[in-house]
Amino acid sequence: MAPLQVLEIFSTFLLVIFIQVYLGNAQNFIQSRAAYYPNSEEKGTETGACGFGTFGATINGGDVSAASDLYRDGLGCGACYQVRCTNSNYCSENGVNVVITDHGASDSTDFILSQRAFSRMAQTKDAAASLLSLGNVGIEYRRVSCSYPNKNITFKIDESSDNPYYLAFVLWYQQGKTDISAVQLCETQNFVCKLLDRTRGAVWTSSSPPKGQLQIRMLLSSDDGDEKWVIPLNNIPENWKAGETYDSGIQVD
Repeated sequence: MAPLQVLEIFSTFLLVIFIQVYLGNAQNFIQSRAAYYPNSEEKGTETGACGFGTFGATINGGDVSAASDLYRDGLGCGACYQVRCTNSNYCSENGVNVVITDHGASDSTDFILSQRAFSRMAQTKDAAASLLSLGNVGIEYRRVSCSYPNKNITFKIDESSDNPYYLAFVLWYQQGKTDISAVQLCETQNFVCKLLDRTRGAVWTSSSPPKGQLQIRMLLSSDDGDEKWVIPLNNIPENWKAGETYDSGIQVD
């Protein structure tokens, strides 16, 4: 076979691979629209529906978002998405990765980004100003893994809690692409467990928590239907306090 023919075959092979990769990546994205919090400063809101408080405004550097259908009655809280706008005059190829911390919709949008995250979809600062002036733009998005280097899953005791009468908490720093679909609260003497209620957003509650140290078990569910229970290494101490955080000792991918 002549060298020119070999080169043509090899070039065709590379072109086919490129097209397959391009189309595969494109198919992973879903078309939608996004707006941003009009009165926000750079970061998110501390009163988001997920119940994360100040954590929900500052996590991921403030690259956060409210979601409409993707909120999923609170199941979507903490999920991460790559969001990129589609106007080639202003938008970068990578867009921005955001964490869902709130619920909301505006003019058929799937995302209401923090102003910081909305701006970070742009190629330049000038392009970011142009995007902000538009207010509502076409986007494409896909779910991606959350990543929190050097962080374990953390239990944040909600300020509404009152030891020993009422316990409410949220889970911080969950990596990967799984959802926390159920939570069990177990007392550590007889290992009796009960399923907790998700009362709002990502807040799990118990009106009569057991005495002693508390073990939290989490059911992780993936998009393909796989489920597994995860048991932290560390328990919540007996003298837990409202507003405090406790390291679980584990992380997931």
